[in-house]
Amino acid sequence: MESEKTHVPLMKRDDHKKRDIKRNRIILGDTIEELRKLPANSVDLIFADPPYNLQLGGDLHRPNNTRVDGVEDAWDKFADFATYDEFTRSWLEAAHRVLKDTGTLWVIGSYHNIFRVGTALQDIGFWILNDIVWRKTNPMPNFRGKRFTNAHETMIWCSKGKDHKRYQFNYDAMKALNEDIQMRSDWLLPLCGGAERIKRDGRKAHPTQKPESLLYRVMLASSNPGDLVLDPFFGSGTTGAVAKKLGRDWIGIEREQDYADIAQQRIDEIEGLVSPEDLETPSKRSEPRVPFGTLIEQGLLEPGQKLFDQRRRFSARIAADGSITSQKLRGSIHKVGAHVQDAPACNGWTFWHYERAGQAVSIDELRQKVRAEMSPARGS
Repeated sequence: MESEKTHVPLMKRDDHKKRDIKRNRIILGDTIEELRKLPANSVDLIFADPPYNLQLGGDLHRPNNTRVDGVEDAWDKFADFATYDEFTRSWLEAAHRVLKDTGTLWVIGSYHNIFRVGTALQDIGFWILNDIVWRKTNPMPNFRGKRFTNAHETMIWCSKGKDHKRYQFNYDAMKALNEDIQMRSDWLLPLCGGAERIKRDGRKAHPTQKPESLLYRVMLASSNPGDLVLDPFFGSGTTGAVAKKLGRDWIGIEREQDYADIAQQRIDEIEGLVSPEDLETPSKRSEPRVPFGTLIEQGLLEPGQKLFDQRRRFSARIAADGSITSQKLRGSIHKVGAHVQDAPACNGWTFWHYERAGQAVSIDELRQKVRAEMSPARGS
């Protein structure tokens, strides 16, 4: 099928490392051959939308007898499953070679091919991190009424191998994108349509153009500004377009000249980039550690002051050394928070509150205040 990608050079991040490979270009040619020409360990992220091998048996018509535009191109036709499996293993092996040890690969498919792809991924050595269900808000109906409406596609997300644990995952960005709730593995997004759908002579320019929202989430989750994103089945260039908007570099491989021309025009029409700081989501895990006692040292809280949970079911008193006491137990904000709830663990920063102007305020606000004051010192 098609993958999609596009982008323009952006950051100053690791500029010296960018010289090893020419970026922001479409390579016209066979995916497997061109992947083998790229430098090993050179790509931060791969998004692949390979042929699905749909095995269609004749035209499909709507109830009003109008013909449904489907995938009929030669690139989606294979002689048999064995031929498709050989093709799949070949491009995945080539992709594994060019992927950095810290990189990840995403591959999308339907029920026709994704299980075969998953087997090949594991056999080659990729380590599956998640399977993501893209649930379509506007799927095509099952016009014949003989099966369930096919309303989703599956993406497999993997690292380069079991021992490659330093892959990029922007957890905080995904949480922020989802209204501060942990992002789930089922994504409800619409099919590509409306003004976003590229057409030529009134027909779809590419039968499997993916929505930019899907690639936006993939890229925001698993890459950083300035990273190199590779799409070995470039199609109409969605991957490149989103990469450019998000400040990532990109390379697309496409064997069809018409699709390459469509993708290049699409990417060229994207103007400028937002400020670099608008593309970053600071990770809370990388923020400086602030002991609870620091809040007392700086006079933001005082010894003897009362803490309580948001519903005021439990309370504790602050000691001068930064410990707190509740129900005769003295310890850290985390230990005491877990004890009063009879829970195995507790994030004391979000559990405990203090009184300010008659309102319950999370002590985490004070921690963020201290962190903000520490930032200039960290950059000096």
